[in-house]
Amino acid sequence: MDHMVLEVGLAIALIALAGLLSAKLRFSVIPFYILIGMAVGPHSFELWHLDFRFIQSTPLIEFMGRIGVLFLLFYLGLEFSVGRLVKSGKSIAVGGTIYIAINFTLGLVFGWASGFGLQETLVAAGITTISSSAIVAKVLVDLKRTANPETEMILGIIMFEDVFLAVYISILSGLVLSGSSSVGGVILSAVIALVFMLGLLIIGRKLVPWLNKVLDIRSNELFGLVIFATLFLIAGFSETIHVAEAIGALLIGLVLAETEHMKRIEKLILPFRDFFGAIFFFSFGLTIDPTTLGGAVWLSIAAVILTLIGNFAAGMLAGRTAGLSPKASINIGLTIVARGEFSIIMANIAKAGGLLPIIQPFAALYVLILAILGPLLTKETKAIYKGMNFILGKSKKKPEASS
Repeated sequence: MDHMVLEVGLAIALIALAGLLSAKLRFSVIPFYILIGMAVGPHSFELWHLDFRFIQSTPLIEFMGRIGVLFLLFYLGLEFSVGRLVKSGKSIAVGGTIYIAINFTLGLVFGWASGFGLQETLVAAGITTISSSAIVAKVLVDLKRTANPETEMILGIIMFEDVFLAVYISILSGLVLSGSSSVGGVILSAVIALVFMLGLLIIGRKLVPWLNKVLDIRSNELFGLVIFATLFLIAGFSETIHVAEAIGALLIGLVLAETEHMKRIEKLILPFRDFFGAIFFFSFGLTIDPTTLGGAVWLSIAAVILTLIGNFAAGMLAGRTAGLSPKASINIGLTIVARGEFSIIMANIAKAGGLLPIIQPFAALYVLILAILGPLLTKETKAIYKGMNFILGKSKKKPEASS
């Protein structure tokens, strides 16, 4: 406890160093934050008789990381609006269903092919199905794609996933932790999640004229306090009803994007988003134990390949149903390929239920690979699209040449 301030200071210095290195190499910054967290986390080792491990401050850094997720998703909501999302309601529902169906089915196939039991298979399917809201938000903002037409579908799929997550965690917890699951409880969780999300969007949109008056505050200090209070109260309340706190932050951002104070809120939030967002990825690295990853290498690589295939197919199908171009459809699939916080939650359920020990290192390595690969692939979607066109163009010309 005596050295907590020093540890947090060192953590911020290391995060800054990782950011400078990634900028120098012109690489996505997310993998650097995660890897530096792994290198100095509680599970790492002493280097040259010096202990760099963050032990006492880890809970505080992890909490600061949770705040980072809230700011990332809140800012993403501000960049959007309820109106844009409502217009795409039908295509989002179809796209979300396609995405979940493809990835969840592949997850079940993966679990079965790996020789897992029923409970482990269900956990593995959950781990491989749900995207990382934090990484998706960070990538969209960093690459300045919030105004892209496919971003509506990406945001919609994230929220669709959260409804699925609320239902699935209820089922999984019942099966793994207590041996049974109440059908009524599962249905109730799904209904509560849907009502809360839709209710907040609909009521929030109607309250925009009132919000414009309430937020007409001259003092920047008071204005900031009101915005922060709203963000944390809504996000905290959503968590109590089993809707991810990050989704609560996204929803309130979507509502406030409709107000005339949106630009002022955006300017206020921006430095907090960058600071706490970086800490989230660092704190994620702190949770990974590098010494346990070796035994899960082949399982993780197989799962990554299946996820890339599933996401690509889901993105293309979802984009086509929404009338988007092939390039935009590729963007959908690759932007939401990263896995993160929700996959780790699934692995923790397996640990609490006493399931196979391999689940934990598998989830950690799988998430780490996709957390690194996801942003890189998203950045290179243009090159991937051109490469596909080149390959398809050559394959079309071959039959003509032979005839």
